[in-house]
Formats: sequence, structure tokens, C-alpha cells
Amino acid sequence: MRIRISAVLLLLTSLMFAGMVAAEDEQQPAKLSAEDRAAARAALEEFNSLIGGWRGVGQVRRGSNRGAWLEQAEWVWQLKSDQPALRYVVEKGNQLKTAKLTYDPETKTYSLEAVLPDDAERNYAGQVEDDKLVLQSPADADGTVYRITVTRLNEKRTLVLFQKRGEKQKRFGRVAEVGYTREGTKLAEVGGGSPECIVTGGKGTSTIDYKGKTYYLCCSGCREAFLDDPEGIIADAKERLEKKRAKKAAAAKKNS
Repeated sequence: MRIRISAVLLLLTSLMFAGMVAAEDEQQPAKLSAEDRAAARAALEEFNSLIGGWRGVGQVRRGSNRGAWLEQAEWVWQLKSDQPALRYVVEKGNQLKTAKLTYDPETKTYSLEAVLPDDAERNYAGQVEDDKLVLQSPADADGTVYRITVTRLNEKRTLVLFQKRGEKQKRFGRVAEVGYTREGTKLAEVGGGSPECIVTGGKGTSTIDYKGKTYYLCCSGCREAFLDDPEGIIADAKERLEKKRAKKAAAAKKNS
């Protein structure tokens, strides 16, 4: 009898362990291939101009100080995980606390995993439309759909618009908008002779020394990536530069 009970307990334990492993496997995102990882990173490099710190002024109604607030935000690269991402962290935010922006090369869709000020979570998905990143959430239990639109006016100004619509509504209504101004001194335009980040090609704002040479970086995430694999990062940067030169030469030859 004891042997039978032990066998049953062993079987139940094995099934429980198998179920736990299966659940963990389901929670783990599928790993990207090297090709898809490169494509995802290239798509996110579209937003290199967002990297860095920002001062934000939020308004419920445009042009009105009623209900307005001040916040600080920072965008940084997240390159150590299998899937490249941009991390968006907000201090004293009225609409967001943190968010992670990723890209799916297969569906050609951007995804935003957001944590709200009350620690609730909300996911968005979308694409770039007319140079604006437009992200929309699925309908919640009440049928409400939320939308975030990121507009990059220039290197020093960015707008983030928050909207929502009810289940029976066709048009989105304004919830709030945050106007961001880049922290720090006046910045040069991209491509205007300013140093480039060795990791992503964005605007270099800090430096790191390696084997007697100085390289530029755009954020703490890129610093971590460089320290993890400096030789690989330098090799990738050289390849990126060669491709850029070849493309420029081809364009010049075509126009001559």
C-alpha cells in the first residue's frame, strides 16, 4: 500500500513539475534570430533622437494651466536582453510611470509595454504614421481603447499625446499631452558634425576610453552594451560606416 501511495505521489510531483516548466516556457518570449534581432534594432534606431533626458510639461487642455503638471523623463537603450528595446522612464508622470518599446520584424509592428502611475499595466501596438509613432491598446473590460502618439518635432522638442475612446465612439478624445524639452545645453542637429554613438549611431553625449581611443555613447544602456563586447561593437560600427559610405557613393554616382 505504501509503495502504491509513493508511486502516486511521485507521479503527481512529476506532473506538477512538468506543468510548471511548461508555464515558464509559455511566459518566456520567443528568442529572436540574429537576423530578426538586427532588424528590430534597426527599426528602433529610428527613434535615436529620443535617447536622453527630457523636461516635460503636461496639460489636460492645450493652452490651459488648469490640471497641468511637471515631469522628468528619460529614454535609454536596453540591449543586454535577447530583444532590443527602448526604455522610457518617467518621474512624477501623470499618465505613465515606465514603458518598454520593442519591434516585431515579422509583423512590422511596434509594441509598448506600459506601467501606469498606479502600477497597472497596459499594452499598446502600432506603427509609424506620417513620422509619428501611433500606438493603440486593445479594448479593456469596459470597452475603452487607449492611444498614445509620439511626435518628434526636432532634436529638442517632442510631444506625447494621450487619447481614449469608448466602446461606441469612433473618434478618440484627448486625455492629456506632454510637451518635452531636451535637458541640457543646446544640441546640434543629427548629421551636423556631432559625434555619433558607437553602439547605435545616435547622438553621442558621453565618452568611454578603450585601448587608447575615445568613443562616444548616447545612454547608459549603450555603455553597458559596449562594456560587454567592445570589440564586437567596434566591428559593427565599422561595418555600419562602410555601408553608409557605400550608399552615399552610390547616390552620388546616380546623380552625376
